Amino acid sequence: MIYLDNSATTKPKKEVLDTFIKVNEQFYANPSSLHALGNQAEDLLETARSQLKELLNMEKIIFTSGGTEANNLALIGTARSYQSRGKHIVSAETEHPSVLNSLAALEQEGFEITLLPVDHTGQIDIEELKKSLRSDTILVSLMHVNNEIGTIHPIAAIARLLKERRIFFHVDAVQSIGKLALDSAAMPDLLSISGHKIHGLKGSGLLAYSGVELQSIQYGGGQEGGIRSGTVSVPNAVALAKALRLAKVSPLHLKWNQNLRQFFSEFTGVKVISPEQGAPHILAVAVKGIKGEILVSGLQKESVIVSTSSACSSKSRDTSHVIQAIGLPREFKDGVMRISFGAFTTEQDIMDLQKAFQRVYRIIKGA
Repeated sequence: MIYLDNSATTKPKKEVLDTFIKVNEQFYANPSSLHALGNQAEDLLETARSQLKELLNMEKIIFTSGGTEANNLALIGTARSYQSRGKHIVSAETEHPSVLNSLAALEQEGFEITLLPVDHTGQIDIEELKKSLRSDTILVSLMHVNNEIGTIHPIAAIARLLKERRIFFHVDAVQSIGKLALDSAAMPDLLSISGHKIHGLKGSGLLAYSGVELQSIQYGGGQEGGIRSGTVSVPNAVALAKALRLAKVSPLHLKWNQNLRQFFSEFTGVKVISPEQGAPHILAVAVKGIKGEILVSGLQKESVIVSTSSACSSKSRDTSHVIQAIGLPREFKDGVMRISFGAFTTEQDIMDLQKAFQRVYRIIKGA
């Protein structure tokens, strides 16, 4: 089976699994306990936290269950903490549901939300962002890389702009961390990442932040500095640090992306919708007049795994909000297919994908 749905989730690396198992076997005590075993677990937890702070160039780390929880904490925790300064937040129409739904919840609390439109490549207009900022704007939240089509937002430039305005900046880096570099001289104030997108484990993630005082959005025993109550999973935290240390940018992703763009350009009625300057590891294409589910099913029969859009929306019968926002022509909207590479993707996988698509395309078109 050829797996090309790495933006949905990735296969954990053996080194990460080995670390997770070892910590479970040897450091299983509760890190909040006062006895020696608890102290050992806490020491290991704090070592992982320190490693992640250094890797991400951030002051604080809160371990979470994944990107969704990290996004919720970043938005709601920051908004409630600084609402005395203002209640206006800016984001974009193409954000992940965990951001959009958190913002909708904040709107019910009296916050005012501005969602910026995007162009056909999924990119916001920086001038429109500037115009949207007000004296009561306290937070801007944008993803680094769009999970459906791979659009890259200019995070460093936006970080510098917002720093001048004293507005907090949250970045959902779930799809970019370990794949694209962040400018250490122009970091956002809050950064969300998820372990299972970098060949780590499901159920692990974090919110990294600097210069922000968060308000807790869940209550309990006061773990994680009172920000995120609940017993911290030391094995998950250590495995996440391991996964991030192992993550490497692959130059092959750009090569394969370009090769596939050329390949798909030779088919009538097939349109590449990922922007030319998008993330190399994501390529979204659309086939005119065909349901994406048919493409996915056809390729699966050829032992090739891809997705229709994002795993968070692919089982919905509605057109993805990202596809709607970029204004994809009606005849292409339903036929979107996303290909995404990971650390285990090979040159042979790309060649096999091309052969499989040729066969499926011929069958679908009756050629």
